[in-house]
Amino acid sequence: MPVLDRAWDLDPQVSVRPEPFGALLYHFGTRRLSFLKDRRLLAVVQGLGEAPTARAACAGAGIGADELPTYERALARLADTDMLRERP
Repeated sequence: MPVLDRAWDLDPQVSVRPEPFGALLYHFGTRRLSFLKDRRLLAVVQGLGEAPTARAACAGAGIGADELPTYERALARLADTDMLRERP
């Protein structure tokens, strides 16, 4: 199933620090640091917990259909690095 059609949330061990350029994400378990270089991606990540799917979180952040592939890749990378976890 595509990343956008699944429900996600930040891993409980991830801290988000908003910055003028976007945000820093730090995973206390893996000690990984990720940079979100897009404030709209930060809005998507912050909306994941309330949205039924990542696609809905993108829509809530004003991401257009033509931009979805870029955001899907970014979310997939965050999931691959354990910053996000899938909700049941």
